[in-house]
Amino acid sequence: MIQSEDPGQAAAFYVNQLGFEITGETPNMISLHGPRINLFIERGPKLGPVFEVTVANVEEARARLTKQGCEIVKDEPNFPRCYIKDPYGLIYNLTT
Repeated sequence: MIQSEDPGQAAAFYVNQLGFEITGETPNMISLHGPRINLFIERGPKLGPVFEVTVANVEEARARLTKQGCEIVKDEPNFPRCYIKDPYGLIYNLTT
């Protein structure tokens, strides 16, 4: 996933330049499918790429990772969403 102030403009880039296909669209999110990869573009400030990491328990992983120097970038338990930035700069969403 990436975030962009203008998801439509970002999606057009990936469609026109890399051959992605739009597979879903809401006012705040565009889903794209490309060769061997799915990409989601959400309306919001640029964060860089956000990967998704599956864990057994989000709360336990979040607590463990923050003790190891990770930073919570976005926490929306009702969505659910928990973006973590690790000490090496990688941002990922913890999910079960």
